[in-house]
Amino acid sequence: MFGRLFGGREERPEADPHALPVPRRQKNGMYTLRALGDERVLALVEAAGAGDWEAVKAALGPFDLGHDHHVLGELADVEGLQDWIGRAVEEDKEHRATALLISGTRYIKWGWEARTAERAVNVTREQWRVFHERLRVAEEQLFEAAELRPEWATPWRQLLTSGRGMSLGPTITETRRDAALRRDPLSLEVHIEWLSQLQPRWGGEPGQALAFAREAFARTPQGHRLGCLIAMAHIEEWVESDRKDCLTSPDIQAELRDAADHSILHPAYLRRPGWQADFNLFAMALSLAGERHTGRRVFRALDGAYTRWPWAYFAEPEKQFARSLRRA
Repeated sequence: MFGRLFGGREERPEADPHALPVPRRQKNGMYTLRALGDERVLALVEAAGAGDWEAVKAALGPFDLGHDHHVLGELADVEGLQDWIGRAVEEDKEHRATALLISGTRYIKWGWEARTAERAVNVTREQWRVFHERLRVAEEQLFEAAELRPEWATPWRQLLTSGRGMSLGPTITETRRDAALRRDPLSLEVHIEWLSQLQPRWGGEPGQALAFAREAFARTPQGHRLGCLIAMAHIEEWVESDRKDCLTSPDIQAELRDAADHSILHPAYLRRPGWQADFNLFAMALSLAGERHTGRRVFRALDGAYTRWPWAYFAEPEKQFARSLRRA
């Protein structure tokens, strides 16, 4: 019925046997996605939280940590991981590359936690010191992981993040970007990381990031999640702008509709663990653009599933998601 109402044929995706049960919803119908909504990822995160390296390795079985940025990101968010992962790096020679990758990624996250999300002028000298100290540890570990497993893309994406934090300059960061894209030419996470690098607040020129996103989208296959780069590019334009209604133009609405139809709403799109993050990108971008038609389809597919990113750009991200959900 919804296909007839909103255009095109929308078939219900097959039930995911590994999907976590939807938790109790808030009164507004939303809930926060946990562990990418996947029971296998939850087992992995719980093993990491318990400091059980053997259980972590077992839980990693279904995943390719050298290319799965979402799963790696879930591990990096585990508080206290840095307190024990170093032992795995030193003691488990067979899986040293995996331990190095996890540890290096966690050190980047831990470094940003020390720096905080404050503007640079509000970060104290001590915060800067701790931030750079942790990023230096991360860089050393990630370079070794990349050397041990040269086919992996995730170390190079993480090195883009640490390089931006350390202000290493365009020559180094472009080399790292190219290394990541040689290993995974259509990686959404690598493209988003470079999109961030091109923002004026990180030294880019106005319009440069959006042009990069459009060029990448032009060569994106139908059903591929790289189409989310268009949504992220417009969100970044909104962040940089002094006008909070800067996306409410027919051209931007049409571009977002086209990108959503080409990617997350296309029948060829695969709902892997964490697919809700892709839909949240479009949900926020379409909401900011005042686009209701496709926005309604995106929110319907989410069925209330909220991911903190990208809504964290708002002072009250959950409330903003709820407002956008209600308006859709």
